[in-house]
Amino acid sequence: MNNPVPPRRPDPRPRRRDRHGRGMRGPIAPPQVPLAMSRADVFDDLVRDSADRLERQWPQLSGVEFVVQEVPPAAPGDGGPGDWVDGWLDGPDSVPLGRYAAARDGRPDRIVVYRRPIELRARTRDDRALLVHEVVVEQVAGLLGLAPESIDPRYGQD
Repeated sequence: MNNPVPPRRPDPRPRRRDRHGRGMRGPIAPPQVPLAMSRADVFDDLVRDSADRLERQWPQLSGVEFVVQEVPPAAPGDGGPGDWVDGWLDGPDSVPLGRYAAARDGRPDRIVVYRRPIELRARTRDDRALLVHEVVVEQVAGLLGLAPESIDPRYGQD
């Protein structure tokens, strides 16, 4: 049984739209526009900006690793990275916004900022940026054993 119609060759690139012109199109916004950035990316940028600002004033922070995590672990010493109990500054019934761990076992100093608790406390974008900076300043102060006002003189001011 001979078939007069040759089989279709597979298309080298996947079809993104169906034959009626519907379906996925290109991105809604170009990558340079803030609309294209996710909330997590914007939060990471806030932490990075705050860390860079402090690092210019305090060169010893160049070896500190700044990390963003979604939520804090259930309790200190619950088997998280290195069982960090240092830096658990809030009481046992409150949700921490960040914590720090001094260098040990070959790991560098680390400051962790928790994204979801901060986002839930801040109403506007400016409030979020201010709260992120305050949390980073508090954790750096705890890590260095200094008062937050000595790390950033504008700490606690609106």
